[in-house]
Amino acid sequence: MQINVRKSCCMCIGQRYNVKCADILSGDGTPIMWVDSIRYLGIVIVRFCKFDCSLDNAKRYFFRSVNALFSNIGRLASEEVFLHLLNSKYMPVLLYSLEVCPLNKADIWSLDFTVTRCMMKLFRTCNTDIIGDCCMYFKFKLPSEIIPCKFQKFVNKLELQRCTLSCYNTVIVKVMCVCDML
Repeated sequence: MQINVRKSCCMCIGQRYNVKCADILSGDGTPIMWVDSIRYLGIVIVRFCKFDCSLDNAKRYFFRSVNALFSNIGRLASEEVFLHLLNSKYMPVLLYSLEVCPLNKADIWSLDFTVTRCMMKLFRTCNTDIIGDCCMYFKFKLPSEIIPCKFQKFVNKLELQRCTLSCYNTVIVKVMCVCDML
C-alpha cells in the first residue's frame, strides 16, 4: 500500500512530547512531517503530555454559524425560534464528538461561555444572571448539562456493543462445537 506523504503526519503524545524526534521515512525515502496538531474526523488532537483535544476550531465554526444566522434572520425571528435553531442546528457543531474527548472544568466553562455569549447577543444583555433565567425559562441546556448526558449515552452504547460482541462470540463457539460433533 502506498502512503500519501502529503496527507500523512506524525505527532508525539506523552511524557516526551516536546522532545525532537527523528524523521520517519516512507517507503520511497520521503520524510513524514512532525506536527503540533492533527485534525481527525473533525477533532483537533494536540501534542501534549496526555491525550488532549483543542476546542478552538469547534468554537470558531460555532460562532461563524451563529453569526450567519444573526445576519440572515436578525431580529425578525422570536427568541424561541432562534434558541430552537441554536439548539438543533448549531449546538451539534460545537459539541461534535466531545463525549470521547478528555475535557476539564476549564474546557466545559469555555464551551458554556461560548453559548452564553451568543445568548447575550440575542437578549441584548451582559448579565449572566439574566442569561441563566432565560435558559431556565426557555428550557435551554448549556454544554455543561449536555456533555455528561452525551458521555453516558456513549458509554451505554459501548457497553451494549461489548455485550453484543460477547454474545456473538459465544454463539459462534457453540455453533463450532455443534459442527465438530456432527
